[in-house]
Amino acid sequence: MNNPSGSPRADVAAGSQPNPDLSVPPPPVSLTEAIWYWLRLGLISFGGPTGQIAIMHQDLVETRRWISDRRFLHALNYCMVLPGPEAQQLATYIGWLMHRTPGALIAGGLFVLPSLAVLIGLSWLYIAHGQTLVVAGVFYGIKPAVTAIVAFAAWRIGSRALSNGVLMAIAAAAFVALFWFDIAFPWIIAAAALAGYLGGRWMPHLFAGGAGHKPSGKKYGAALIDDDTPAPAHARFSWVWLGAVLAAGAACWLIPIGALVLWFGAESVFAQMAWLFTKVALLTFGGAYAVLPYVYQSAVDHYQWLTGAQMIAGLALGETTPGPLIMVNAFVGFVGAWNQSALGPDSLFLAGVLGACVVTWFTFLPSFVFILAGAPLVESTHGNLSFTAPLAGITAAVVGVIVNLALFFAWHVLWPAATTAAHFSGGFEWPALAIGLAAGIALFWFKIGIIPVIAACGAAGLLLRLAGGG
Repeated sequence: MNNPSGSPRADVAAGSQPNPDLSVPPPPVSLTEAIWYWLRLGLISFGGPTGQIAIMHQDLVETRRWISDRRFLHALNYCMVLPGPEAQQLATYIGWLMHRTPGALIAGGLFVLPSLAVLIGLSWLYIAHGQTLVVAGVFYGIKPAVTAIVAFAAWRIGSRALSNGVLMAIAAAAFVALFWFDIAFPWIIAAAALAGYLGGRWMPHLFAGGAGHKPSGKKYGAALIDDDTPAPAHARFSWVWLGAVLAAGAACWLIPIGALVLWFGAESVFAQMAWLFTKVALLTFGGAYAVLPYVYQSAVDHYQWLTGAQMIAGLALGETTPGPLIMVNAFVGFVGAWNQSALGPDSLFLAGVLGACVVTWFTFLPSFVFILAGAPLVESTHGNLSFTAPLAGITAAVVGVIVNLALFFAWHVLWPAATTAAHFSGGFEWPALAIGLAAGIALFWFKIGIIPVIAACGAAGLLLRLAGGG
């Protein structure tokens, strides 16, 4: 499928239909042409995983016809049972299917790198100039908007995932476990997966479907990778290939973390970040919102790299930048390394950049390993995945986890001076409540997009500060 001598076509770059004859597949796609597409996607991939997957489906299935609807959704269903950002993993999968390992690295990497660059700049602006009137005012309005967005995410996921009383009970149990008993997030995910597995065996009708996607039945014309296109040689499962990928993945983990320990020490901020975000990467089932409480517990409560208010600001920045929402981890890395003066008081920006890069590397490394190791097996079988019942249990638990996160953020926003010892100390922020309610109405009732809501709330917060309120 690779045509090195080809050049990008203007009509494809513009997103128009490259071949009006729908009965004929489009011509082979060069790696150069693919690079331009994946770079463009990395720059416009707003809207979270749902929006990002929709963009890829419209581009790659409907318009360009690089891959058929069935093959696209087959790959997506595999990515959804993996921990990690499914949209980035899907891009990696399709890049690999079209252009082997270089295609996977390019597609997955360009999905992340633009967001990393933007977040480093925004993180610096926030931490270095966050106390100025303008920046502080904007973030005063954004923080209650983030609380409303998290609540909206819980409702949106719950309306799809909690289809019966058993799944609702799993969600409630996850909420209680976090809210009242402060049970660690990994144990909640493990218990939910076990409940889903047992439920799938004893009550399969209640756990059927999981979070999988089925083909729509629509026809978009012949695709370059069509339903009956034989798997290319590199997409055939091989034990040798599996071993090579696992060995390379282990080396890509051990060498950087070993270097961080050797240069900075095992107890250094960078080494601790590498280890923490490796665990985070392996626990990110159900999207970034699900794992954020664990990131919060670790980065804010345990290591005290940053404050709760800074964490909320980071989520706001993650919502307004392209790329996976889990890129909020890069903000944690930047601000955490800056706050801790990880490279000394004279190198705060450099420490922040290194922290953001370390966190991003260990957050996304497992995703590449999962795709390069597992995709050949998935392509070889083309069968239905059998992980939907545990995934249904995990998704149900995620709803309870996100509700807990929304309440936690609301507490920090409405009682900013409160502590764990005095839960409601300090003044109550009535303006923040008004902004949060307005954001909730805009999201739930008027179906306004997340970015316009954040922009409007930021403007409201700035006006309040300029007027002397807030």
